[in-house]
Amino acid sequence: MTGAGVVDTRARLGLTQVQLSSLLGVHPLTVSKWERGVSSPSPHQEALLNSFQKATKSQADIGETVATLLVTAGVALALFALLQAAFGKRK
Repeated sequence: MTGAGVVDTRARLGLTQVQLSSLLGVHPLTVSKWERGVSSPSPHQEALLNSFQKATKSQADIGETVATLLVTAGVALALFALLQAAFGKRK
């Protein structure tokens, strides 16, 4: 994923660099480096970012939902909501 792709995904989610770093379990400066093209996400982190991109395309208001969940309920619930939006409800 390019730096522009990280910026786009973060913007679609309505998150700050700090919030995205919390969601992915990295330091905020790491997200800044990804966005500037200084470094790249690991394959696992890139897969998560790709899932987040998919979620933002399938659900228009996901950014507000994720931001609210990060503030009120924490990272695990926000991550769950994003993945559920990306892949749909599975039984």
